[in-house]
Amino acid sequence: MRKNDVQAPQILNPSRIREGLPFPLGATWDGLGVNFAIFSANATKVELCLFDDDGEREIERIELPEFTDEIWHGYLPDAHPGQIYGYRVYGPYEPDAGHRFNPNKLLIDPYAKQLVGGLKWSEALFGYTIGHKDGDLSFDERDSAPFVPKSKVIDPAFTWGRDQPVQVPWDRTLIYETHVRGFTMRHPAVAESVRGTFAGMKTPEVIDYIRKLGVSSVEFLPIHAFVQDQHLLEKGMKNYWGYNTIAFFAPHPDYLASGKISEFKEAVAHLHNAGLEVILDVVYNHTAEGNELGPTLSMRGIDNASYYRLMPDNKRYYINDTGTGNTLDMSHPCVLQMVTDSLRYWAQEMHVDGFRFDLATVLGREHYGFDERHGFLVACRQDPVLAKTKLIAEPWDIGPGGYQVGGFPPGWAEWNDQFRDTVRSFWKGDEGQLADFAARLTGSGDLYNQRGRRPFSSVNFVTAHDGFTLNDLVSYNHKHNEDNDEGNRDGSDNNLSWNHGVEGPTDDPAIIALRFQQMRNFFATLLFSQGTPMIVAGDEFARTQHGNNNAYCQDSEIGWVNWDWGQEGKQLAQFVRKLIRVRERYPVLRRSRFFVGAYNEELGVKDVTWLMPDAEEMTVEQWENPHNRCLGMLLDGRAQPTGIRRAGSDATLLIIVNAHHDQVGFVLPDSPQGMHWNRLIDTAQPDARPEQFEFDSEYEVSGRSLLLFELIKDED
Repeated sequence: MRKNDVQAPQILNPSRIREGLPFPLGATWDGLGVNFAIFSANATKVELCLFDDDGEREIERIELPEFTDEIWHGYLPDAHPGQIYGYRVYGPYEPDAGHRFNPNKLLIDPYAKQLVGGLKWSEALFGYTIGHKDGDLSFDERDSAPFVPKSKVIDPAFTWGRDQPVQVPWDRTLIYETHVRGFTMRHPAVAESVRGTFAGMKTPEVIDYIRKLGVSSVEFLPIHAFVQDQHLLEKGMKNYWGYNTIAFFAPHPDYLASGKISEFKEAVAHLHNAGLEVILDVVYNHTAEGNELGPTLSMRGIDNASYYRLMPDNKRYYINDTGTGNTLDMSHPCVLQMVTDSLRYWAQEMHVDGFRFDLATVLGREHYGFDERHGFLVACRQDPVLAKTKLIAEPWDIGPGGYQVGGFPPGWAEWNDQFRDTVRSFWKGDEGQLADFAARLTGSGDLYNQRGRRPFSSVNFVTAHDGFTLNDLVSYNHKHNEDNDEGNRDGSDNNLSWNHGVEGPTDDPAIIALRFQQMRNFFATLLFSQGTPMIVAGDEFARTQHGNNNAYCQDSEIGWVNWDWGQEGKQLAQFVRKLIRVRERYPVLRRSRFFVGAYNEELGVKDVTWLMPDAEEMTVEQWENPHNRCLGMLLDGRAQPTGIRRAGSDATLLIIVNAHHDQVGFVLPDSPQGMHWNRLIDTAQPDARPEQFEFDSEYEVSGRSLLLFELIKDED
């Protein structure tokens, strides 16, 4: 048998094939048959492989008859939803030229709407022969079909009823980052048969909890179909987080208890019915095929030179700006089309409200570096569908010029790691943080107050899925990732954490009390800062990962949310709900314009005034004093709230922060518009009721605490 000859199955009744159309890409059922279309600029032949209903036996191979504008296509009038299929793509096997065609390898359709079967690791999955003296330059002739997931034709019909995108305004957006599996695996109200799935997520008690917490938007870690890494499986672990995508249009099969796409849609409909947005964490920067030594599962075998960024001087090797072995070539028009088609599919067909883009800098990188006018970023901004969704960038990667916080164009929000690091350092008691802390409180205008961008562009977070939980942030000085079986070398060492005297769990009531007070400080800072806050699921009731700050492989009780809270956890959750209600009640905490501290002569108002403990305005010397850890932030509700020159009618609030270990006497400033101050929040007294305090009185601000006061205005 020659190199490009592949043993075909015996066919008793060959299917009829027609020319079909080059669009839409993927497998599309029109009620009469199925049109198949797949992009490959460099292939010489494409075979459609049909399988039995179990996806186990290949029953037919059909050569796609037409090639139009680099699209191979054909139409099967006998096919229908449920048909399981894959592709074999012929062409040169010349790794040095960037081509890795091998028709012995069954390939997943990049536009597949559903996958069946899991990946079974085998040497047959690789386009080259493992152990051969020529390495990846060799050619493997084993059939990979028994080991690779298959694509499945779907019927997209679904009765959405009156469901519409929720479209929560940015100034009211509060993101709740969670994991569809980890959130439901231990929830007592979720039936065991549907735990870890979208059917579990639509459990009424689950949705009711999220709704009553007060968040607006649920952000799921990756739910696109992904691959389990071989080295993790060999150690009895899994790729829990799912940042290893192989199909951008298909939900991960393990998250569908019913095996039906409608399960995802039903979960979205239930969340929407509760007024909750659905945001997906999406991974378009790389695929699970890895570097030149990785398996041939889909795009590598379809058209490696088109889909991936290759080293210009040696196309055998991949540009690795993602740290995962490969990088999708978003400058190629058909790759750009695939990604934007995927986003539109999830927005239109699946009713998703927004997207958080993993390593988003990769998506805007040209060969010379990041460019905010990259075709992908421009396409998202001008697309009539995508422009209406929430677009959130993780604005960094490991490539050249990869750190782009504040560098994305208008229309995008960004994860703000400077908020995370500054807030952590401030409450830990580090010196010289006061000025930066003030900038974070006011929406990081130093980063985002340009080109008409708004404070919501800053997605503020103290913790995320990647790193310590909030409980662990105040309980550990060092990471403890031994369970990952990597010698505790994985995960970040720069955690800016503090254990408050004991590493890990303790019975010391004073340490426990201080840890919970610090958690309240973090939550109050997050929710009273301008910008878009993001909470990690479980932080609100002090969930722990036992010091593991890189639980990517912990599909276990380490990574799952534990719903057995304990009394302290219940009290913290109650306090967080209180903070969220306060943020919702006072629009001045979520303004759409940046506070800049400038005096408005027309209105006679300064939007924000920074105060020293003696109630005098901060001086340059005070800002530059590295030992200062106490500050007052006066937000004047009369400040101009929009572009129209008129005074605001919001409440005037005073926020006091004290990161000193000891109490500080703070003089409450007077105001000609008010009568006295009403204390709403004191993180040192979480159960304290509102209480009135006179102007010019000295309030003893407890060490490591945050307070919020409302100005009670004259009754006339």
